Amino acid sequence: MPVELSVRRVGVSDASLLAGLHRGCFAQAWDAAAMTQLAASPDVLCLIGEVADGAANIAAGFMIARKAEDEAEILSFGVTPSFRNLGLGRILLKTTMAVLRANGTKRLFLEVKEGNEEALRLYRSFGGEAVGRRQRYYGDGADAAILSLAL
Repeated sequence: MPVELSVRRVGVSDASLLAGLHRGCFAQAWDAAAMTQLAASPDVLCLIGEVADGAANIAAGFMIARKAEDEAEILSFGVTPSFRNLGLGRILLKTTMAVLRANGTKRLFLEVKEGNEEALRLYRSFGGEAVGRRQRYYGDGADAAILSLAL
């Protein structure tokens, strides 16, 4: 039986939920105060991805992107480990691209930890191309690949 996935736009009232999802995905998590500040910005798009579980939906992933002029960047994006490989990341990225495109965005940038092959495959499947590298970008000293997606 296929899993039912959905995405919804969220705001300041969901900052704690965003922080919890971030904590479930990353060792160095952003707190609710940081999420509140991001969600309050008119240039920031915050989405939550959900998985249907009977009559309820379970928040299982998120996307945070910031738009500037006709470009945007993904600030953070993740799916909690127990809900990976269901297609939620793909739907979050696809929804983000559609919303940004509808708002005049021409190009979307993102950094991904080198060696994160799953994320790199996802971005490349949408046409993402490597355009640079940030040395020692992550707290553990790992480099980040900079990718660009034409919208």
